[in-house]
Amino acid sequence: MSDSKRKSSSSDKRKKKRYRPDGMAGNKRTVEGPGVWVSCVKGKEKQTVGELYDLFDSIASEIWPLESAGEDGCSDSDSSQDGQNEAPIEAQIANEISSIKKPRTMQRFSNYQTNTPCVVFISCRGPVDPVRLVEAHIGNVQRTGVTRTRYTHRFVPVSKTCFASIPDIQNLCQTMFLTYFSENPNAKDTYKIELRTRNHTTLSRLEIIQAIASCVPGDLKVDLTNPKLFILVEIFKSVCGISITKDYYNLHKYNVMEIATAKGETELNSGRVP
Repeated sequence: MSDSKRKSSSSDKRKKKRYRPDGMAGNKRTVEGPGVWVSCVKGKEKQTVGELYDLFDSIASEIWPLESAGEDGCSDSDSSQDGQNEAPIEAQIANEISSIKKPRTMQRFSNYQTNTPCVVFISCRGPVDPVRLVEAHIGNVQRTGVTRTRYTHRFVPVSKTCFASIPDIQNLCQTMFLTYFSENPNAKDTYKIELRTRNHTTLSRLEIIQAIASCVPGDLKVDLTNPKLFILVEIFKSVCGISITKDYYNLHKYNVMEIATAKGETELNSGRVP
């Protein structure tokens, strides 16, 4: 009787799923940066991911073009074709198999399951910089008034991520601020911390903002209405993502729908006869 109880209890333990503190199953990938948070139309998350892949690949190929297979424009298979004709049959077959197994291009973007309506996260592989990627797209929309997407609304770039605890957030901020202001020594002006939390109840907004503000260089001043720099902070479950950008309010908080609408209204008003 006792043996059967032991077997049933051990089988129950094996059936139980292990969950992380962020509430996701242990075999799921966590959200981690660098990457881009994107808000979209409810129920269209899958379609949004597809259009973001196309959009991001197009922009990244212009800013960070992939290296060509050869300087003369010929691929490895083309350049070695003459040699294959003279090689034994076995060698030709082995070469064909290796060329099939060889990946065509490096996948620079991947989707992380958030299990949250209206929100998707696309991670970026280096050398892609999510801030520069988003700013390039926002600039294109601002110039042309064309969003190039159907379901996408707002973009929030994430340069780095960490566990959503005060010590980890402060360590990340200290590292990021040191790097950013050493590369941009003239950027020390006014700033604002723009915080958004989703599915997170461990830390309060005040705790997070105070922790980040304590890491900001002392010669920067807070400006809540018209700051020069924006420290974007996105907390999703147990993950905190941070980036630094400019002109966030002037660009409608990176909402491409609003930017395109404003562009259309401006062109319409400029064409009116007084």
